[in-house]
Amino acid sequence: MQGKQVAYYGLFAALAILMGYVEMLIPIPLLVPGMKLGLANVIVVIVLYFMDARAAFFISLVRVLLSGLLFAGFAGLLYSLAGALFSLGVMTLLKKTDKFSIIGVSVAGGVFHNIGQILVAALVVENIKLMYYLPFLLFFGVATGIIIGVVARMTLGYLNRRL
Repeated sequence: MQGKQVAYYGLFAALAILMGYVEMLIPIPLLVPGMKLGLANVIVVIVLYFMDARAAFFISLVRVLLSGLLFAGFAGLLYSLAGALFSLGVMTLLKKTDKFSIIGVSVAGGVFHNIGQILVAALVVENIKLMYYLPFLLFFGVATGIIIGVVARMTLGYLNRRL
């Protein structure tokens, strides 16, 4: 691995952790328990397009593990890991098809992040009634996915002009 690539890994991992921390500081009215903006996912989407899926996986994994240990505890880590892996897997597949824009890929990531989390939550608490939250989570996953996709597209445009 080249020095420049190592620097990108470190920079993007730090940014993802920082974005997750900033998100915890933003008070949002919780219509659905566990709902978040997904600011750290901006970094994962950027890495997916700026570098590759392997780098995005690594950055996502480092972010989830460190943020979980620092801020969320074991349950939060478990839910976040499930959502992150599910989301990244779907985003990687959709990106490879070249049929979806970065915004479309980001929306799918937001939706499948919520699906992954709610599935794990239902298994952990052994209560299928948690699925009642799913329509609300999917709506917010689409909304935040659009915002994250727009921010990622704008940032990538800037990075591609500068680097």
